[in-house]
Amino acid sequence: MGVRLMVVDDHRLLAEALASALKLRGHRVLAAAAPTAGSAELVVSRAPEVCLFGTASPAAPGVFDPIARIVQERPQVAVVVLGPVPSPRGIAAAFAAGAAGYVRHDERIEGVERAMLKARAGESAIAPQLLRGAFAELLNPAAQPDDEGRRLLRMLTPREAEVLVRVAEGEDTRLIAAGMRIAPSTARTHVQRVLMKLGVGSRLEAAALAARTGLLDRAAGDGGTACNGYAPEPGPSSGPSASGAGAAGA
Repeated sequence: MGVRLMVVDDHRLLAEALASALKLRGHRVLAAAAPTAGSAELVVSRAPEVCLFGTASPAAPGVFDPIARIVQERPQVAVVVLGPVPSPRGIAAAFAAGAAGYVRHDERIEGVERAMLKARAGESAIAPQLLRGAFAELLNPAAQPDDEGRRLLRMLTPREAEVLVRVAEGEDTRLIAAGMRIAPSTARTHVQRVLMKLGVGSRLEAAALAARTGLLDRAAGDGGTACNGYAPEPGPSSGPSASGAGAAGA
């Protein structure tokens, strides 16, 4: 039997993509909303069985305040957080706010579905190894926790960072090429390199990873801005025929 649910995330693209995937698996999605900061009122009014709550910054102050309000006003709603790992303080804060589960942001759709069903049944939806890891890190915190978003951004060139931002905004190869004033084949190569460096198999996975780790915000602020001032690359993309060539790739 399908779950009556809502999906909220700070990035609408991710919320809508996850909602679409769950609809295809027979679940009833009442809404896909963004951002999470304003989601409590909507969730309270719709009263789903489960709310999937995506956040890229589980350790940020106040990020789980909407969950506390949802649980207070609609205690029958089970909230499952989708967030980056490791983030032991974030996991602890999520459960302290009343979350029923915590799932890795890069979990397969089957894992998200299992967590939803467990949460709806009143069980805690968190992998034992994730919980053990959270407690271990809380008891033995690293002196300088790794910033996953910054680490990933260092792997990308400025142009690749801009490509990632455009991919996350839903642009296809033709639009990326036109926006960056490069040939579609060059744009396609940049996209492939981004996927390879991030270790993902699709544009959607790249956008999800970037958003969950904070890489998307860093790329938009650091990489995308820097790239906008680049001169167009030499070749046919610089001339009048660029738009015509761009229509061929997607």
